[in-house]
Amino acid sequence: MPRTTSPDRPAAPTGTAALALTALTKVHGSGESAVTALDGVSLTLERGTFTAVMGPSGSGKSTFLNCAAGLERPTSGTVVLGGADLSGLDENRLTALRRDRVGFVFQGYNLVPSLDVLRNVELPLLLGAGRADPAWRDEVVRRVGLTDRLGHMPSQLSGGQQQRVAIARALVTRPDVVFADEPTGALDSRTGKRVLALLRDVVDATGQTVLMVTHDPAAASVADRVVFLRDGRLVDELVAPTAEHVAERMTALGEW
Repeated sequence: MPRTTSPDRPAAPTGTAALALTALTKVHGSGESAVTALDGVSLTLERGTFTAVMGPSGSGKSTFLNCAAGLERPTSGTVVLGGADLSGLDENRLTALRRDRVGFVFQGYNLVPSLDVLRNVELPLLLGAGRADPAWRDEVVRRVGLTDRLGHMPSQLSGGQQQRVAIARALVTRPDVVFADEPTGALDSRTGKRVLALLRDVVDATGQTVLMVTHDPAAASVADRVVFLRDGRLVDELVAPTAEHVAERMTALGEW
């Protein structure tokens, strides 16, 4: 897989793997109607890195994210998250792992409308009968800029504020990986930039690992590297990307 490094930012740091995918395959259906969504994908995410996933429509981005996060089981191959092989877990243990060791940030926020900001942030801990680390919870809330909004309901927040609540909720359990699916898709460009800057800060300041699916070259340029999917295969990789390089690569993918 080709690797290109932009001179504008240093390459991603090295370290212990937070997520390792090996020969990952996902086939929907069977027989003549079978559709291969992922075809032998292998990828490693080191701790404290930010990786963006891009590709044309139908390239397998959503399936890739779902399998990596344990939301779907692959047809074959392995997913090792934080040292745990997901293929060896039954549904109950897989659910517990997603709750305790995975953070999710979606385009639609997915906040509970009847809970205030503080309870939404602490929800993974409440569901897991865990105890919040007050110091870490307060640090997360401060970092996302919501200290003065803890008693507000989601309906009282802007879209950007709701997405910041979702990011805080994703971080409160200190997950192995935060999975972000088009996190700026429902936001205006200015708010989207702020959310992306927050995700970048989360990686740089706390050593968190982020895997983000996006269609926006500007959003992808915030990451340490961008990997490109086409027809369910990883076909390219761009290290320390710029928006221009990402756009050029996406244009090339569309022409293949």
